[in-house]
Amino acid sequence: MQKVKFTELTLSNEMQRALEEMGFVDASQIQSGSIPVILEGKDVIGQAQTGTGKTAAFAIPMIEMLDEHVNEISSLVMCPTRELCLQVSNEFKKLAKYRKGIRILAVYGGESISNQIRDLKRGVHIIVGTPGRMIDHLERGTIKLNKIKMVVLDEADEMLNMGFREDIENILQRVPATKQTVLFSATMPKAIMDIVHNYQTDPFLVKVTKTELTATNIEQGFFETVNAEKARIIHALIDTQDLKSVVVFCNTKRRVDELVATMQAEGVSAEALHGDLSQAQRNRVMLAFRNGKVKVLVATDVAARGIDITNLDAVFNYDLPHDPEYYVHRVGRTGRAGNTGKAFSFVTGRNEYRMLREIENYAKIKVDKLEAPTAKERGKLHIQKLFDKAYHSVVHDDLKKFEELVEDFCQEGFKPQQMAAALIKMSLPVVKETKAHRPEESTTRSFKGKKKDFQRSDRRSSGRDSREKKKFGKRYS
Repeated sequence: MQKVKFTELTLSNEMQRALEEMGFVDASQIQSGSIPVILEGKDVIGQAQTGTGKTAAFAIPMIEMLDEHVNEISSLVMCPTRELCLQVSNEFKKLAKYRKGIRILAVYGGESISNQIRDLKRGVHIIVGTPGRMIDHLERGTIKLNKIKMVVLDEADEMLNMGFREDIENILQRVPATKQTVLFSATMPKAIMDIVHNYQTDPFLVKVTKTELTATNIEQGFFETVNAEKARIIHALIDTQDLKSVVVFCNTKRRVDELVATMQAEGVSAEALHGDLSQAQRNRVMLAFRNGKVKVLVATDVAARGIDITNLDAVFNYDLPHDPEYYVHRVGRTGRAGNTGKAFSFVTGRNEYRMLREIENYAKIKVDKLEAPTAKERGKLHIQKLFDKAYHSVVHDDLKKFEELVEDFCQEGFKPQQMAAALIKMSLPVVKETKAHRPEESTTRSFKGKKKDFQRSDRRSSGRDSREKKKFGKRYS
């Protein structure tokens, strides 16, 4: 499909200015297909996965069609999760930057309803909300939908999976029959088609084809292994490929918690994200992950919906998803905005091999079998990193105080090389070999010849420990 530039679309100067500031040049397929049709006032079904730009596909025309001089709620967007709700409302605010009179409010559970009521009293044009909290406001009478002109159901299939069908229909029955309805969904199960039949009029379908579902800039591979080795392989790949930001998908909340505990025990900064967390806990986890304080986010599919992470290095399928489309959603979270990404999956047993084949057939891709990094490879990498840090310190740092400590050490009969070797040994982490590979030679083999010297030195110095500590302690004071 030929690319369409945003400048080629019939949009206001204010919108073009906002798009330019946001770096938007070419419209995605879902955007170029949806925006003109929504601007014509037609009902639309958009079938597209996360990461295809669908938020802008409905936000741009909604903002363009809105009259900010009319102080009433005229547009409603419903989202399945609090995270997606916040993400969508923030995107609206960026796109409406130069339409100063437009007021947008995110309405979701887990936050003070009193604050939301206060904001509603000030006047709102666009509400982005979760179904549950929307029902709360409707029952209180703090939100009225009698003036609604457009309704958007974002990630409709996920809202239904989360049990919101009754709430969605309750809300849709309260809006005027003349409203414009736009529905975005990654899949089209019967429940979605029921909503289409009951609440849309001659909808126009915009569908992202399967050939565009998996990005070519994402490296995809799988490891054949047992469950007990998965965490170790993840740790090994984080080390050897220098991954700074990773999301690991599990199929259950229990598996998420177990994996986080294992990763943390191995010294990896990991946090969980699933439905049992409070909003405050979710906010804390996501802030730490975005700031780089947490390297590994372990999540379920539902909890991860709506999470927008710009520079995600890799995605791991700790458990293969049962639905091939969920694989596409997961993998699509990396390799965004022109960046490269990596997607790794674990396969255990015949059933999962069959699931992998189904994924390949659905997404029209080939997922290659990979070999996990060996302990020897990881050991070499740790040594190289240590030497790089040491080189930088020698060149750039003032080491006079520490050189004096080395001199004190050598006065007791030791050599500088012995002290350096001991410090290297203490600095390097213990790397365990995965059972999926033949154990390699120890990376510390070159130090074997010094073993007796270290033992003798330990015996010779054992009676002087307290005296040496006092001497070295003075240097640091």
